[in-house]
Amino acid sequence: MKLIRFGLPGQEKPGVVTDADMFDVSAFGEDYGEKFFETNGLERLSAWWAQHSGSCPQIPAGTRLGAPIQRPSKIICIGLNYADHARETNAAIPAEPIVFFKSTSALVGPNDDLVIPRNSEKTDWEVELVVVIGKKASYVEEKDALEYVAGYALHNDYSERAFQIERGGQWVKGKSCDTFAPLGPWLATKDEIGDVNNLRLWLTVNGQKMQDGNTSNFIFNVPFVVSYLSQFMTLLPGDVISTGTPAGVGLGMNPQVYLKAGDVIELGIDGLGTSRQTAVAFK
Repeated sequence: MKLIRFGLPGQEKPGVVTDADMFDVSAFGEDYGEKFFETNGLERLSAWWAQHSGSCPQIPAGTRLGAPIQRPSKIICIGLNYADHARETNAAIPAEPIVFFKSTSALVGPNDDLVIPRNSEKTDWEVELVVVIGKKASYVEEKDALEYVAGYALHNDYSERAFQIERGGQWVKGKSCDTFAPLGPWLATKDEIGDVNNLRLWLTVNGQKMQDGNTSNFIFNVPFVVSYLSQFMTLLPGDVISTGTPAGVGLGMNPQVYLKAGDVIELGIDGLGTSRQTAVAFK
């Protein structure tokens, strides 16, 4: 299945996407949050949809999409997980995953505006594959890791490089500004994606191709990352893991290139749709 949430910010309703259209499944009675996932929500929704799809209203074209899941308990990010990205930023290839957090208040819909933060001069883009956890995971073996995954989504891991690198402390400061985590358009369940470790991902700015990579170039693949993180923290249903970005970020260019108001950023991943953000100045 492909799960969406639609409507005004803070008032999103649950929906599904099929080859035919987008459909409102509010009558199912649940939103896509931690409780939904931990109570076999995907199986229950699939069974409900099989019986009630004919009575579900279509969602009007142009309706705003929110993030495809409710605000998760945490957004965990993996840094420098593509060798080409590590090289372009003059960073060593990590021996173990680099782990940092992104504030859940950064979460927005896939086509919402990117607000460039106050006093920002180095706002950057990063197309990434997101893994959404489907059930509580602690000390998971790598061979079993995908059993704990609900599905996958498209994410733009926006970063303010001065806040991240030049202000001291952890990367989280440059990752957590409002609107810095547009997610979606949809959450695709595992059966929708053939090989998660072989997906093309790309990003353009004002129509110019900046990133064009493939998850086959992961340093640490999805099962390893899920297992690794579960050794240090309990992963809860609905938690988001953003798995890193390929080469082509503004930080890695010579000269460096950063976003300004009016820029249009478009991105996509095989099977996970596309998203589009317009950069606007903070007011």
